[in-house]
Amino acid sequence: MRLVTTPRVELLRELRAEITHNYRVGRVIVAVDGRSGSGTVDFADDLAEVFREDDRVVFRASIDDFHRPREDRYARGRDSAEGYYQDSFDYSLLRRVLIEPFRMAGSTGFQLVGFDEERNVGEEMRWVTGPKDAILIVDGVFLHRPELRGLWHYSIWLDVPVAEAYRRLQVAINVDPRPDAASNARYIGGQALYTADAGPRSRASVAIDNADEAHPTRLFLDSC
Repeated sequence: MRLVTTPRVELLRELRAEITHNYRVGRVIVAVDGRSGSGTVDFADDLAEVFREDDRVVFRASIDDFHRPREDRYARGRDSAEGYYQDSFDYSLLRRVLIEPFRMAGSTGFQLVGFDEERNVGEEMRWVTGPKDAILIVDGVFLHRPELRGLWHYSIWLDVPVAEAYRRLQVAINVDPRPDAASNARYIGGQALYTADAGPRSRASVAIDNADEAHPTRLFLDSC
C-alpha cells in the first residue's frame, strides 16, 4: 500500500532509493543511531514502512532488546556515565543470534529480541527466517561504536538538540526535561563518551536533522 506523501515520507523514500541503488539484492542491514529522545524507533519504523511500500521484506530490531542484565549494567554505579556507555548492551549476543545468522541468509534462523529488560531475563528463543533478499533495520543508541563497525551496510545518524531530546523523553517516560539535571548525568555523560570515542555523526552514511520530526532534513557535513 502506498503511503500518503509528506515531507517525512519523501525523505525516507530518498533514503530507500539510495540504499536500494547500492544494494539491489541480498540481505541488507541498516542502522538508525541517535541519542535517547532523538526518535530512532519511529524513524526506523517509518523507514521500514517505506521499504514495504516498495514490496521489500523488512525486519525490525532494537538495541534496547539486547540489554545486559541489570546487575551488569549498574556494576560501576547507577550514576556512572562509563557504565552506561560500556555496560548497557550485549553486543556479542546481538552478533550471535541476529546479525551473523541474518547475513547467512538461506534457511538460517535469527532472533530479533535477545533480552527482556523489564523482567531482567534472557528472552525465550524465537527464531524467524526470511527470504534471501531482505532488509533488517536496527535502531538505538551507540550503534557506531568501534566494535560494531562493519556490521551495517548503511547507517543513519539522527541529529536532535539535547534540549529537544529531553523534552520528548519527559513526555514519553517522565524524565526530568532539564539535560543538566542530576538524574540525567549518567546518560548525558555516556553520550559524551560515545561522541568522543566514535564520532557517530561523521561515521554515519547519512546524518539527518530530526529536530522537527514532521520535516526531517538531510545534513551535508563539511569535510574540511
